[in-house]
Amino acid sequence: MQNFIIILTLLLIGMGIKRLPVFPKETGNVLNLIVIYFSYPALILLNIPKLVFSNKLFIPATIPWVMLIFSATLVLLLSKMLKWDRAVTGCLLLLIPLGNTSFLGIPMVRAFLGEQAVPYALVYDQLGSFPALATYGTLILAIYGSGESKPSLKKIGKKIITFPPFIALILAIVLRPFAYPPVVLNFLDMSSATLVPLVMIAVGFQLQLKMDRAVLSQLSVGLAIKLVAAPLLAVLLTRIMGLGGELVQVAIFEAGMPPMVTAGALAILDDLSPSLAAALVGIGILVSFVTLPLLYQLL
Repeated sequence: MQNFIIILTLLLIGMGIKRLPVFPKETGNVLNLIVIYFSYPALILLNIPKLVFSNKLFIPATIPWVMLIFSATLVLLLSKMLKWDRAVTGCLLLLIPLGNTSFLGIPMVRAFLGEQAVPYALVYDQLGSFPALATYGTLILAIYGSGESKPSLKKIGKKIITFPPFIALILAIVLRPFAYPPVVLNFLDMSSATLVPLVMIAVGFQLQLKMDRAVLSQLSVGLAIKLVAAPLLAVLLTRIMGLGGELVQVAIFEAGMPPMVTAGALAILDDLSPSLAAALVGIGILVSFVTLPLLYQLL
């Protein structure tokens, strides 16, 4: 509960400093870039070597793809039933299957499940959410976005191999047989500790709470799928299969994260119902502060 209060306080700080003219409008993006290029890679290098690789890692690496297929199929069915236009459909197809499993997910996993659960959250994010963004997300943008260029395998591959956290993941796996010197461990520990405050302040700074009434129904449907239906399906599937343990808890908890901030930014840039995209990200984060504690009680 104490960590939850800290996270909420950091979120409110981000929302507060947005109102101060001394902070430029690019502040949120700058903070996110620091996280992507510094804090998050340090966290990966620190925690991935702690993983004991086994067949069990198949679970946190697979569940995000199951959630993606479920969510995308449901969005397509509802799009036909409710006659959404291409922009709304593309927006929901991009944001609903892709969760905020790194920027928000890792701090929340750390807060609710503990530091020892973070490596499993990294597996969920690096083997599930990020590759899904780079492949599935690129495809959705090409089909529904305003740009005319079509994604190629070369472009998709380049996005993956040049993403700093992915590079850190490969490096961490390569360095698993070797012990870090104490000074390196201290550096990585201090660097990774910056992730939570930077992320939550950036999220608070970038929250968009204003929305047109026309997007309310799409917003409600989208968040119902992302924050309720998807994690409940993950709970049901894992219990039917008789799966349990900490890594399963992490996978289910990550499945309940709100829409990905990066996906929202991409939707806005490609003119996929920008008002809906902003609402899904901003309102989704706030609603998740209610749904995630409830989901935690089911674990």
